[in-house]
This record gives sequence, structure tokens and C-alpha cells, in this order.
Amino acid sequence: MKVFEKLYEFFSLIIPFRVGSGSGNYLSANQVNLACNGKAYFNYDFLMSLKEKDYPKYLSIVYFNIMRKKLNLKHPKTLSEKIQWLKIYDATPLKAQLTDKVLVRDWIKEKIGEQYLKPALQVCNNFDEINWDSLPNSFIIKCNHGCKWHAVVKNKNEFLATKKLYDFVKNKINRWLSESFFGYSDFEVQYKYIVDHKIIIEPLLRENLNNPFKDKGMRVFCFNSQPKIIYYFEGDITSNNRILSAFDENYKPTDLSFGNDGRHVNKEADEIIKKAVDLSKILAKDFKFVAVDWFLFQDKLYFEEMTFTPYSGFFFNDRSDIKMGMMLNLKGD
Repeated sequence: MKVFEKLYEFFSLIIPFRVGSGSGNYLSANQVNLACNGKAYFNYDFLMSLKEKDYPKYLSIVYFNIMRKKLNLKHPKTLSEKIQWLKIYDATPLKAQLTDKVLVRDWIKEKIGEQYLKPALQVCNNFDEINWDSLPNSFIIKCNHGCKWHAVVKNKNEFLATKKLYDFVKNKINRWLSESFFGYSDFEVQYKYIVDHKIIIEPLLRENLNNPFKDKGMRVFCFNSQPKIIYYFEGDITSNNRILSAFDENYKPTDLSFGNDGRHVNKEADEIIKKAVDLSKILAKDFKFVAVDWFLFQDKLYFEEMTFTPYSGFFFNDRSDIKMGMMLNLKGD
């Protein structure tokens, strides 16, 4: 096996399903979209068989081929380098717990209260355990142990009546349940330690079900437990027209960028953005670096996830990468 080649891409970021003939006709107007994170540099079986002592060597190969520069793990300076260091040397059991979409719920309830959690309609061990009768018309089925491993159901009755689609989604989700997301990542080690794979089903909180990927939310980047960069998103995550407002810790506009984040616009930081920042500071305590993700629906704030390796740590704005790297102290607070 040629481990230095990019062996395959698992899925694109968003996969729409097309069934039947008819040019451009998706399955029907109100069915399903399935999503999966994009790709890993090395083959799944190769990654899963690697010994942990070899992770730095092969992560350095990935970094060079993506970033086109050498990775310095001994003395990391940029944020990209420091996140690679965190992947290997700071993958704690707590990070694995908080990456788990089921286990993180108890922690959030304890830290800030369950009012910030989306309802958990069901938690199941496999697809066959799902009780369809108890579910609303629209919902999202997530795997607890991966990134973007989910199916969006906009019309339950149409979905259940379309055997080809139902079987496809069932097989795909059950396959994900049998695998580790680590094998499809570039050494995001926290996923490897999630061993109890489950399905969690949440309501589909969208104002426009014709576009279930059009939403609002915040991502609060915390450096040594302190919120430093705040992103407010609005729009369709599947298009290039998503708008972004970026703030520093004083709610002043910042041009620091993680890459192709979206179309930047100026916006005043309102009270709900400031609330997300205050809550993120509580959740980020004791972590060197984490992005706390929030979802906004009908003016209500919902916790989305703790993201310890956003963008897998590959940032392509050199100036921002250097400046943000200076914000993060790996040795302590």
C-alpha cells in the first residue's frame, strides 16, 4: 500500500440524493439530505492500524501535503501548528467525552443548564431501534461519534415510503456506527476514544424546511479559556453566499480569518451574541483551545458542539495564522 498517496475521498461535505430519471430532480421536494465529513489523507484501515507513537510522523506528512510547508511540532508557532500539536499531545478523555454528542449533554446540563440543549427525541444503538411513530414530521438523525455524519429528514412519511432511500440511509448510518470517525480524519484523536457509538435524533429546527441548511449561529474561539474571536454566521452553509461577521474579544470587527469562512459583513454584536460568548467562557474553562458552536433558532440559543480541532487545524491565511498562534499558550494559561 502506498501510504504517501491520497487514497480516496469518502464523501463530499453535503450529499443530495437523486432517485429516478428526470434531469435535475432530487428525490422529491421534501425528503432527505445526508452529510459526511469530506476526506482523510490516509486510508481508513491504515490510520486505524497505526501505533500512536507513529502519529507525529504521519501527521507531518499530511501537514506538508496540505499546507505545503514543514510542520514544527517541537516549537509550534502558528495556530495551525499548535492545533496539530494539540491533536497528538492533548487528546484527553474529557475531550472525547465532550466530542460525543450524547455524553456532552449531561456536561452541558451541569455547566450552564439544559435550557441550552436541543431536545433529544431518541437515543438508539442502531437504525432498527428507531421508533418512527413517536417522531415528528421533520428531524435530524446524527451519529454521536463523528462530524457531519447525519441524515436530515424533512418529510417522515415520504422518507418511510421510499424504500430505496430508506435502505440507503439505513445502510450508511449503520456503517458509520461500525466505524471510527478517526479513520476518516487527519489525526483528530479525540474521535478515536469515543467507543460507544449511538444514534441521537433531534428536531429539525429550521424556519425554512425547503432549505434545511440555511441557519444562524455563532462559533466562539477560545484561547487558554478566554473567548478571543467570535464568528456570527447567517445563511446557507452549502453555498458561497453565507455571510459572516467576525469580532474580537471587545466586540470590535476583526479581519482575522481561518480561511474561506464566508462573505464578511459588518454587524453590531447584539445581546444574544454576547450571551453566547459569556456561556462559551464557562464551557472553555480548563481547555487550551476550543471553538464553542451555537445554533440560533427563533431568538433562542442552543448549544451545538465543542470543536477542539476546527477545520482540522489547517488554516490558509498566513497572516491570521501567525497572529492567532501568538494568542495560544500551549504551556498554560
